[in-house]
Amino acid sequence: MNNRERFAAVLNGERPDRLPVVEWATWWNLTTDRWHAEGAPAIDGPDTLQDYFGLDRLHQIWISPRGAGCPAPAHHGAGILETEADYEAMLPCLYTEACLNQAEQMARNWKEEHEQGGAAAWLTLEGFFWYPRTLFGIEPHLYAFYDQPELMHRMNRDLTAYHLKCLERLLPILKPEYMTFAEDMSYNHGPMLSKPLFDEFMLPYYQQVIPVLKENGVRVLIDTDGNVEPLIPWFKEAGIEGVLPLERQAGVDVNRIRREHPDWLMIGGYDKTIMHLGEEAMRKEFERLLPAMKSGRYIPSVDHQTPPDVSLDQYRIYVRLLREYAEKAVRL
Repeated sequence: MNNRERFAAVLNGERPDRLPVVEWATWWNLTTDRWHAEGAPAIDGPDTLQDYFGLDRLHQIWISPRGAGCPAPAHHGAGILETEADYEAMLPCLYTEACLNQAEQMARNWKEEHEQGGAAAWLTLEGFFWYPRTLFGIEPHLYAFYDQPELMHRMNRDLTAYHLKCLERLLPILKPEYMTFAEDMSYNHGPMLSKPLFDEFMLPYYQQVIPVLKENGVRVLIDTDGNVEPLIPWFKEAGIEGVLPLERQAGVDVNRIRREHPDWLMIGGYDKTIMHLGEEAMRKEFERLLPAMKSGRYIPSVDHQTPPDVSLDQYRIYVRLLREYAEKAVRL
């Protein structure tokens, strides 16, 4: 099987020759700086380290609604607007043709390799919790559900129209194996909003975009950190089929999810905090994941970006074990 066939097989609940061996999250610059100092090549493209480590190629296209000239927040978590008048003033740098053209060109650049099976493809769209938060800022966004509901709905209506336009342009060129809505709407103690707020401010917009994706054969996942398990029934109602990254530090258990949701798609789940402890600890973590790996519809990978306390040699051990267990899961 080639990379694309292998991905499709797992996501469709079929039996591949082995599980994909991928790093879904690109690496922190602090991590890659360390590895470069230890002998890894300098990054000169999206495939540099994938090829260096012998990972399966996975290409991500992230379509941002924010174009050139959009102001940057003053610091992490800060907002860039406060009122509807601010939003209207910012519209010239939102939902731009330039962003669409850039994504379309990226799809054309990767089209041939994708069609030949050399790389799987993954599309990311900013979600209906994530995107307003990038405009309001973290704390004002949570208040905006109550204080500025009309503006919240306007933002998500505009975002929905933009997503549909993106898909109309992109999908005739390249149909990714899966996509994610970037959300980050859960943290260690569970969801960051209530079910009624999810139903009012997010569900109607998912239900407009997701059918278009599914009609084109794209599997629909959501990207949200932290303890995602309580939200899975919410996502299913919206038509979402799976989740990443399944962070172990938040108590997420892929085996428990598999027992409770047999058809749920999962990517990630490998505890990044043990990777610096050596081969024995890394192997023990793969043994923990093995039942879920054997069950299908699961692609094991680091449960977020590999931290900089992991040396180049330790990461090589991780990749070797990942390949070993990707084959072992299918043999068993």
